[in-house]
Amino acid sequence: MNQKRFHIAIVGLGYVGLPLAQLFLEKGHTVYGIDVDSSKIQKLQHRQSYLSDFSAKEIRRLFADGTFHVSESFDAVGQADAVIICVPTPLDQDSKPDLTYVKHAVRNIMPHLHKGHLVVLESSTYPGTTEEELQPLIESTGMVVGVDVHLAYSPERIDPGARRSPLHEIPKVLGGVSGQCTSYAKQIYESVFQNVVVVSSPRVAEFTKILENCQRLVNISFMNELAMMCEKMNINLWEAIDAASTKPYGFTPYYPGPGIGGHCIPVDPLYLLWKAKQYDVDLQFIEVAHKVNEGMPEYVVQRVTHSLAGKPLNECGVLVIGVTYKKDVNDLRESTAIPIIEKLMKLGIKVSFHDPYIQEIRVGGQLLKGSSLTKRNIEQQDCVLILTDHSAIPYEGVAAHANLVIDTRNAMKHVSERDHIVTI
Repeated sequence: MNQKRFHIAIVGLGYVGLPLAQLFLEKGHTVYGIDVDSSKIQKLQHRQSYLSDFSAKEIRRLFADGTFHVSESFDAVGQADAVIICVPTPLDQDSKPDLTYVKHAVRNIMPHLHKGHLVVLESSTYPGTTEEELQPLIESTGMVVGVDVHLAYSPERIDPGARRSPLHEIPKVLGGVSGQCTSYAKQIYESVFQNVVVVSSPRVAEFTKILENCQRLVNISFMNELAMMCEKMNINLWEAIDAASTKPYGFTPYYPGPGIGGHCIPVDPLYLLWKAKQYDVDLQFIEVAHKVNEGMPEYVVQRVTHSLAGKPLNECGVLVIGVTYKKDVNDLRESTAIPIIEKLMKLGIKVSFHDPYIQEIRVGGQLLKGSSLTKRNIEQQDCVLILTDHSAIPYEGVAAHANLVIDTRNAMKHVSERDHIVTI
C-alpha cells in the first residue's frame, strides 16, 4: 500500500462523493469537499447528515482530524493533487444524456488547474465522455492531457443502503487517457482501495459501468414480465426464483418490483442506447427492457384497482409504504412510487404514505405529508401498498391490521397470515 499522503478535491458530496471522501480521510489523506448545493455544505459545517448512510456521529468523525474542508467554492482545487468529479448525470426531457453538471464542474475546475494535476470522472456516463467532452475542455486552457495534466475515468460502485462490503474492498476499475495518466491515478486509488483494476482506456472503463447496469435492467425487466405472466398462471414467481437459486451454478437471482428507480439502472442504459445510435446500432434488449420498466407503474396501479373492485375508487383509501427508490435509503431519484401515487390519485383514490426516511413528497403539484404507521391509520385504509421494503417496517403488525396488502417487494414473505396478502 502506498503510504504517500495526497490532497484530494472531491466535487459532488452526494451518495458517491461523501463515502469516497470518508475513505480518503480514513486512510490519512486531506480532502477538500466541494458542492454547489449550499444546503449540503451548511449541514456538513454544522456536523449534520443529509444521507441515510451517514449518522451525525459519522459526519462529526469526518472532521475530527482537521483534514476535511468543505465549501461551495472551487478555490481549493489549486491545493489538490487530484480532483475527482462525482456529480449527477441525469437524462434530459428527451431521455438523452445530460452532462450539464459534469461540464459545469470541469469549467469551474479549469481556472485552478496546474501542471501535474489529475482529474478523474466517476459519474456514470456513455463511452467516450472523458476523451470527447472533458479532454477538449481541459486542453482549452493550453495544457495538454497526458503531458501537463492527467485525466482518467473510474466508475463509482457505491450501493446506497446495502453496505455489503466496505468501500475499500470493492475493486476499483480505472482507465486513463495515457499510460502516465493511468499510472498516476492508480497510485492515488491504490492508497485507499485494496484492488485497482486497470483497463486500457477511459472508454473501456466507462463501458464497464454501463455494462453492469444494462445487465441489471435487462434481467430485472425480464422478471417483471414474468411476474405479469405468473399472475395469470397463479404461480408465485418469488417462490420459483428462490427454488431456482438453489442451483449451485448457472443461475443468478433477479427480482421483480414496481419498476427500477435510482440514479443508475434506469438511466445508464439509455446513455448507451443514445451512443449506440451514433454508430447505427439498435440495442433491442435495452429498448425492450426500458419499455417493460416504464410500464410497471401502470401494471401496479391495475393490480390495485382490480383488488379494490366492487367499491367506487373515489371512496377508496390506499396507504403506500415506502416511496424511496430502494430500501433503507432517503433517495427519491427516479422512484417509481411517485408516478404510481400520481396515477392512483388521478383515479380519485385517496392516497397517503409512510416512509421512515421521507417526511413529504410532491406529486402532481400537490404536497403530501407522511403518515404515521399506526393501527388506526392501517385499519382505515382499503389497501396497503408496499413499494419499498424498508427494514424498519413492522410487517407483522401491518399484516395484522390491514384489510388488504399488495406487496410488490415480497416483504411479507415471512408473515404467517397471508389470506389478504397479494404478492406481485
